Amino acid sequence: MEETLMINWGYVILLLVVGAFTYNRKALDLWGTLAMIIMGIIIIFSAGINWLLLILIFLILSLIATRQSKYYKQNLGIYEGKRTAKNVISNGVVAFIMAAFGGYYLPLVGGFIGAIATATADTLASEIGILQKPRLITTMRKVAPGTDGAVSVLGTVVGIIGAAIIGFSAFLLGIISDPILSLKIAVISGTIGCFMDSILGAVFERRNFINNEHVNLLATITGAIIGIISTL
Repeated sequence: MEETLMINWGYVILLLVVGAFTYNRKALDLWGTLAMIIMGIIIIFSAGINWLLLILIFLILSLIATRQSKYYKQNLGIYEGKRTAKNVISNGVVAFIMAAFGGYYLPLVGGFIGAIATATADTLASEIGILQKPRLITTMRKVAPGTDGAVSVLGTVVGIIGAAIIGFSAFLLGIISDPILSLKIAVISGTIGCFMDSILGAVFERRNFINNEHVNLLATITGAIIGIISTL
């Protein structure tokens, strides 16, 4: 017991190092970094380091996608170089709840994977999909890159690939023992959650009924629910 506790505190130190690196790279602001660290510490002691590693994989993929065509995005005025606590919470709180209270109860494990797969698919689809002329999901009319609710073939494909990476990683990390089930949960949840994000963006965010954080939160809730259903 004491040995496990010491190992977990070692992981906490590693998490602090990752947080400092993330903040130093200006990927997250101070409050965003603190939110990530606090949520990470709770996950380490409640679910285990492997669950946190899956979230870190999402973070790494997001950082890589965000840096793609940085100057092009800056010229469009849609580059999100530094994310805040609101971004961290809206994308991660559902997965955090699943990890903190899910343990090894399979449906909540599915919800955890589904939430992260959705956040990953949405982020990659948004950050890389804008490199192709998008269309509004509700009308299929061509719109400017960065328009709320816009989708593209490139973004959709990249989003599905991102979700699949999360599913395969969840298997490799031992979060779920069946690779086919893990991939099924991630791909189905990530794809549906990503499209839900676009629909919410087109219908509600464009009319200023809700903001981007609300959209992300509702999309990850959708992904978690689909993930839970996928295990039943």
